[in-house]
Amino acid sequence: MLESALRYLGAYKVYEGRLKAQVKEEEIPGHIGIILDGNRRWAQFQGVSQGLGHEEGANRAEELLDWCHELGIKTVTLYVLSTENLDRTPDELRELFELIEARLRRLLSDPRIVRYRVNVRAIGHLDLLPESIVDLLQEIERKTVDYSDRYLNIAVAYGGRAEITDVVRSVAQDVKDGKLSPGSITEETVSKRLYTAYLPNQEPDLIIRTSGEERMSGFLLWQGAYSELVFVDVFWPAFRYIDLLRAVRTYQKRRRRHGK
Repeated sequence: MLESALRYLGAYKVYEGRLKAQVKEEEIPGHIGIILDGNRRWAQFQGVSQGLGHEEGANRAEELLDWCHELGIKTVTLYVLSTENLDRTPDELRELFELIEARLRRLLSDPRIVRYRVNVRAIGHLDLLPESIVDLLQEIERKTVDYSDRYLNIAVAYGGRAEITDVVRSVAQDVKDGKLSPGSITEETVSKRLYTAYLPNQEPDLIIRTSGEERMSGFLLWQGAYSELVFVDVFWPAFRYIDLLRAVRTYQKRRRRHGK
């Protein structure tokens, strides 16, 4: 059995090397978004608890930081928890919140954040989250606010429609207060009010969704208008570096016209 495992590891490393050689360094996406989907179904197929599925999914998210650093991807936005996910059972939500809190504590002291100078932000309706999680997110943001080499955005209690609705409210209030005229509203007016307005590059070049589902589920609806979409038939806990390399390779093979 050990011999078989070693052969598999050797073959995997050879294949990984071939994929890396096919990825062009000059065409690496600057910003990728990832919809982390399939934790519960992975757990079901493995015959383990949902909690373990979420735990393994969190492990992959932590590994992703190193993979993106190795490839030179500067900005990553992770869709961790949608507003719709908050309708799950109280028991599952309790497990999810406990896991998110534990991983945020690890992130707070993760040396890679300092080493890579990663600016970490949370986007979403944070008021829907437990106070302990909000406090941790704010502490991480304060700690990393001056970093600008890389960006990690955690979309939690997030919904794309809710984000756009918040922008509409903000614009409508400024029109009501006489700060804006309807005729002066442009796409830039909207972009500057999005949750991601602080980013140097708000629009993901590439959006990856795992688990085989082929929909956006409200993820970065405005920002992702011209993103390249890659749907991966792998549950998130089983996502590997080679899956990221394949997605980037697919992205590089496409011709991005932006509607032109």
